[in-house]
Amino acid sequence: MTIFEKIITREIPAKIIWEDDDAIAFHDVDPQAPVHVLIVPKKAVARLADTTDEDASLLGKLLLIARDVAKQLELNSGYRVVINCGPDAGESVPHLHVHLLGKRALAWPPG
Repeated sequence: MTIFEKIITREIPAKIIWEDDDAIAFHDVDPQAPVHVLIVPKKAVARLADTTDEDASLLGKLLLIARDVAKQLELNSGYRVVINCGPDAGESVPHLHVHLLGKRALAWPPG
């Protein structure tokens, strides 16, 4: 069981800011920006590469949640949405999740 699954089942506390039957959003405990929220589907999928065409609506929903949380947190000057896929991309938890980062200038290219 991943740390995200333990947060979903409330075995581990988190600063949850959004939740419904399909997903949960909470502040990252090791933020890389003044605002760093993780948006996690409740369905256990290891990474983006492991999704199927049947996950299309869930994937779209994760982006809409990112949009809504960005509005809620007043990220009016901009924000970044990131999905890491695999260890070379910086994936540290094998459970699909979206990073929402904001409240500072974000350089390009990343990394």
